[in-house]
Amino acid sequence: MWLALAFVSAFLLGCYEVNKKMALDGNAVIPVLFFNTLFCSLLFLPFIVLSYCTDWLDGTMFYVPPVSFETQVYVFVKAVIVLSSWIFGYFALKHLPLTITGPIKATQPVVTLVGALVIFGERLNLYQWIGVFLSIASFYMLSASGKKEGIRFSHNKWILFTVLSVLTGAASGLYDKYLMQSLDVMTVQVWYNVYQCLMMFFILLFLWYPRRRHTTPFVWHWNIVFISVFLSVADWVYFYALTFPDSMISIVSMVRRSNVLVTFVAGALLFREKNLKSKVVDLFLVLLGMIFLYLGTR
Repeated sequence: MWLALAFVSAFLLGCYEVNKKMALDGNAVIPVLFFNTLFCSLLFLPFIVLSYCTDWLDGTMFYVPPVSFETQVYVFVKAVIVLSSWIFGYFALKHLPLTITGPIKATQPVVTLVGALVIFGERLNLYQWIGVFLSIASFYMLSASGKKEGIRFSHNKWILFTVLSVLTGAASGLYDKYLMQSLDVMTVQVWYNVYQCLMMFFILLFLWYPRRRHTTPFVWHWNIVFISVFLSVADWVYFYALTFPDSMISIVSMVRRSNVLVTFVAGALLFREKNLKSKVVDLFLVLLGMIFLYLGTR
């Protein structure tokens, strides 16, 4: 069950990445990210109100329970980690092709895997190890494809931002597994979105707004709303998958990155990106890795 949920989350995450690319195209990054966090928070606001003021959601999976100050601190740390990953990722996605950033982000579970082996004592079987190594190989092949577009992985600032987004994203995944051992889905998802919105408000107000006339102007796109919707549902499904006792964060994270299939197709059809033939091989390796991971969990 948890593996099927991971694949559903992956598809929704792919739709989120596509809408994010559309919203960021020629647009100011900070306002887009702020509105993303704002709409995500607004989506969960009714659940907070109904949980605290009525008994309508009592006993359901959408109930937001009162939590201690200590728990709020744990969730705030989660918000800081995720927001760091998003800031790096948003800036990188604005300046790089979707068919480059997608496969790089797909290698994030490899970093998560190392942490899962060390921290949670997870162990992989032969099929799962094959899936991991195929994903690693895809990263090196992608770097060769990037050179054809003038993107040198070792000298490109936006590639570095993508890598930093991957590292902080992996840290977030490991922290999720820790949190979900003692907290429920709604507590984590609702409050970390609220905290992110508050942090982005101050970033917008004090960092972007005073310099807005000297940077890329902000233009409203309805894709900004779709970003929040797809992300919120994808994250809820993801957190719910981690509540299963036998779920493995290393596998869930790897499957979630199969969203590269959605982003690759969008990059080809919607954004008319280049060198698709060479990138198809990389995409094939990612897909093959997902198949081996699936076989390893049966």
